[in-house]
Amino acid sequence: VQLQASGGGLVQAGGSLRLSCALSGGTSSGDATGWFRQAPGKEREFVAAISWTGQTIYYADSATGRFTISRDNAKNTVYLQMGDLKPEDTAVYYCAATRHSTLLSLRARSSPTSYYYWGQGTQVTVSS
Repeated sequence: VQLQASGGGLVQAGGSLRLSCALSGGTSSGDATGWFRQAPGKEREFVAAISWTGQTIYYADSATGRFTISRDNAKNTVYLQMGDLKPEDTAVYYCAATRHSTLLSLRARSSPTSYYYWGQGTQVTVSS
């Protein structure tokens, strides 16, 4: 499975961005996709995850109410719509693939080690 994240950029605080994650190489209904982010000097942290059907979705507390994860399987793409962006959202954002079963455990779905394939990341910078 290959993943390619795009859509990052520079935005002012309070603004919005939509990230895209293009998947290829044989994803299936047993898969799920997550978004993580990593700021300079910090560990990679979970942002959101979505099942293949889109019916199972989880968010980190920092994303709840501001970010929306979705997917279009016809386009093999997972999206992360980010709103009310804050300077602390500045990070490199990564999408990653895992098995659906990973989503069932808070610890598992929040851990980067539970995800098997990673995209290259896209930079999001929020200015104050």
